[in-house]
Amino acid sequence: MADTDFDAACRRCPRLATFLDDVRREHPDYHCAPVPAFGDAAPRLLIVGLAPGMHGANRTGRPFTGDYAGILLYRTLFDLGLASRPTSDSADDDLVLHGVRISNAVKCLPPQNKPEPAEIRACNPYLAREIAAMPVHCRLLALGTIAHRAVLMAYGLRPKDYPFAHGAAHRLPDGRQLTDSYHCSRYNTQTRRLTEAMFRQVVEQALA
Repeated sequence: MADTDFDAACRRCPRLATFLDDVRREHPDYHCAPVPAFGDAAPRLLIVGLAPGMHGANRTGRPFTGDYAGILLYRTLFDLGLASRPTSDSADDDLVLHGVRISNAVKCLPPQNKPEPAEIRACNPYLAREIAAMPVHCRLLALGTIAHRAVLMAYGLRPKDYPFAHGAAHRLPDGRQLTDSYHCSRYNTQTRRLTEAMFRQVVEQALA
C-alpha cells in the first residue's frame, strides 16, 4: 500500500483528535496518533480489529501490541506458523508476520474504546483502500461486530444482508471471503464467550 493511503497526522475526527491530545499530555511517551496496519504487505489474510487500545496500540504504535487482546491473537498466529514469535512487545521488536496483516476499523484511540458512527465512517476510506490494495486471494477476518460492519461499509454493503455471527463466512462481491469472529478482548476470553480453541479454529477457517 502506498504511504499516501495512510495519514499518520490525521485529525479528521474532532473528538478523537482532542482525546489523543489529552492522553498525550498525560502519557507523553505514548504513540497517541493514528496506528498503521502491521504485517505482510501481500498477505493471505487481513485481520480487522476495532481500534487501538489505550495502553496497547495507542502506546506502542502497532495493532494489538501491549494489550490483553494481543496476547491471544499473536500466540495463535505463532502457533499456526504465521508469526515469528508468540508475543508482540513493541513496534521495534523483531516480530515478523507471515501471510498475515493486521489493521483496525478505526485508526485512533476512542474514549472507552467506543468509536461513534461518524468516526467509523470518517476512517472507513482508509480501510477500503487497505482492502483494495490486498492481493486478490487475500481473505478477511473481522474481530467483532464493528469490524465486520466496517468491512461491509468499505464495500458499500448492507449489514442486514451479511449478519455477524462467530464463525460465519460471507462471500463478498469481489470474490473475497469475510469470516467473523468474536473479538479477542479480555471480556470475551475471561467470560469464555471466546476460548483459545474457538479462536484458533476461526483463524484456521478464515485461511482455509
